[in-house]
Amino acid sequence: MNLKKTFATATMLAGAATALSFMSAGTAQAQGALVMYCGVQEEWCRAMTNAFERETGIKVSMTRKSSGEIYAKVKAESQNPRADIWWGGTGDPHMQAAEEGLTVEYKSPKMSELQDWAVRQWEQSNDRTVGIYSGALGFGYNTELVKANGVAEPKCWADLLNANLKDEVQVADPTHPVPPTRFSPPSCS
Repeated sequence: MNLKKTFATATMLAGAATALSFMSAGTAQAQGALVMYCGVQEEWCRAMTNAFERETGIKVSMTRKSSGEIYAKVKAESQNPRADIWWGGTGDPHMQAAEEGLTVEYKSPKMSELQDWAVRQWEQSNDRTVGIYSGALGFGYNTELVKANGVAEPKCWADLLNANLKDEVQVADPTHPVPPTRFSPPSCS
């Protein structure tokens, strides 16, 4: 069996279980539908939607966008909110929305099952957002600059620790909406 595929499937199932534990069926059940803005890969969004519908019998209307786009949408809708839940994506837009009072306080009965870093995010947001997963998304590099500087092309995350790359590794602005990609370099073995 393909280890990467198995890991991805396990991650999606774990994410589905976590998402189900944080989605409140009460309001959605009363209205007969749940509106979800989803900030992760389309496959994960669909898995969350399908799992929630199977578990609760409640229909989900899901919109997939980047975290920055969802933040802008939530802010624009602040006087007339349309979504019941914003699931996934990068943390900074979630924290910004929490600081601006665009999200509501919520304490899941499953809070004790979360990682310490996720609980800290929830506490820092005054109970208005919680981390449900963590991970690096991928990296890219300029092949011409790598070649010109005589540095071996990075093949995995550990290669970025090369002393010749000190002060050369940059991180994108997490508040800028960038759609997720499917690239992830292999682990070093």
